Amino acid sequence: MNIRPRRFDHPDAVKLNDQVQLEYAERYGDEGDVTPLDPAMFDPPHGLYLLAYDEQERPVATGGWRTQDRNPEGYEDGDAEIKRMFVIPEGRGRGLARRMLAALEEDARAAGRVRMVLETGDQQPEAVALYTSCGYTVCEVKFGHYRTYDSSICMAKPLRQP
Repeated sequence: MNIRPRRFDHPDAVKLNDQVQLEYAERYGDEGDVTPLDPAMFDPPHGLYLLAYDEQERPVATGGWRTQDRNPEGYEDGDAEIKRMFVIPEGRGRGLARRMLAALEEDARAAGRVRMVLETGDQQPEAVALYTSCGYTVCEVKFGHYRTYDSSICMAKPLRQP
């Protein structure tokens, strides 16, 4: 697998984003994740968007992080928010999400972010299991676009030792 930085509006990123949106819609019975996202949110040094390609140069996984600081949606200064973590169904079970997550954490840490945060949902148990196994814990105080939804699960992991 080859992980490369790409813009959120790159054709391969758009293709995988369309796929993940369909999966969200199927799991939650709605229109997918409506969190407002702009490609510039992922531009270094304020974020990063990555795509993973297989041996045939097909995009198989995606993920990004964007800077968040204290704001009315409940984020804290120094947060890096994970967005659009996704592995195509044929690529699952090979450690792609774990590798993508590690690359995002490393980049956010290098950019000076102190905590990685994410929102997932109760219809994504495999995502919760992945994040838990990678050291993320559920936050008592929710943040983000879906913070008022009962199905929302907010998780965080420190990027620096205290």
